[in-house]
Amino acid sequence: MSRLHQSRIADFEEVLGEPTVALGRLRQLCFSGIPFDGGLRCLCWKILLNYLPLEKALWSSLLKKQRDLYSQFLKEMIIQPGIAKANLGVSREDVTLEDHPLNPNPDSRWNTYFKDNEVLLQIDKDVRRLYPDMAFFQRPTDYPCLLILDPQNEFETLRRRVEQTTLKSQTVARNRSGVTNVSSPLKSTPSSLSEYEVLPNGCEAHWEVVERILFIYAKLNPGIAYVQGMNEIVGPLYYTFATDPNSEWKEHAEADTFFCFTNLMAEIRDNFIKSLDDSQCGITYKMEKVYSTLKEKDVELYLKLQEQNIKPQFFAFRWLTLLLSQEFLLPDVIRIWDSLFADDKRFDFLLLVCCAMLTLIRDQLLEGDFTLNMRLLQDYPISDVHLILKKAKELQDSK
Repeated sequence: MSRLHQSRIADFEEVLGEPTVALGRLRQLCFSGIPFDGGLRCLCWKILLNYLPLEKALWSSLLKKQRDLYSQFLKEMIIQPGIAKANLGVSREDVTLEDHPLNPNPDSRWNTYFKDNEVLLQIDKDVRRLYPDMAFFQRPTDYPCLLILDPQNEFETLRRRVEQTTLKSQTVARNRSGVTNVSSPLKSTPSSLSEYEVLPNGCEAHWEVVERILFIYAKLNPGIAYVQGMNEIVGPLYYTFATDPNSEWKEHAEADTFFCFTNLMAEIRDNFIKSLDDSQCGITYKMEKVYSTLKEKDVELYLKLQEQNIKPQFFAFRWLTLLLSQEFLLPDVIRIWDSLFADDKRFDFLLLVCCAMLTLIRDQLLEGDFTLNMRLLQDYPISDVHLILKKAKELQDSK
């Protein structure tokens, strides 16, 4: 381990060793990248995402409270509906006319159940594809959720729900006019279940944990529910916490990820809400800001993109909404997020990173035609994130 690396670790340990963490100093340190050693990154992210308070004395009671609360969510939103569903297969006498699967009343438990299934299938399709170039998400977790996998529990797990909903080649879906139509989910969901080996009983893959986190988030936030792309935001968070070298923290990766994801979404959820697109907090405003910043920093490049009618939504929509998680390999995404989470002006720095990405390929963009430039922007050619972050910092300092 290099001297420099050791002294950086010592700097972090000093700040985190104080009874009250000095947030400004911590942000400064994290901005230049957080060492993985000793679970430093996991801890810093939890502080930067407002999950852990600055007073260390409060940590253990807060963590216990939040993790218990998450267990409660699992019971209410996955286990109880699953038990109700399992019991209905057994005893028929408690099925009243009020609450049977075909009851058209929108408040019916069943109606909610079927609606949830649509969300669940979408989440399932997306989380199975998380970082396909890495085996991590397909691997079994060291800490399967005992609440869910307890063999004593006779209930329908999310895995069973997906299998059953996918197997019934026809689901009854209500379209908007309230007419019941029969649609085949197999058209929209090619039987993706067969693509992956199913883990033996008592085991669960990391992607299944991510699926649970997103399902519970969708249930608790009906206003936004689940939007494609959220899986790309939760993935790096969960990966970071689930690989924490400290096993006491690693064991609670699911609950901790859930709350950090919820806090992060509170800051960026407007990007996912279509109706806000043109408001000051919406994504269109941010995309325009990338171009107005570029115009300030490099007017020649700005005019070239304008002239070719390359609109920021062609590439910056994905860059901004998904916090660049699709443009780089996971370790690099995590390094970029160190700087983004440390930015006290929350994600202003992200706009500068996007500008840096444009200016670093300016020569190619100035020479290229529309097609070539679109290809460069859709599949960004530079993989050295340190170079990109350094350039973004220069842009920030040149204000």
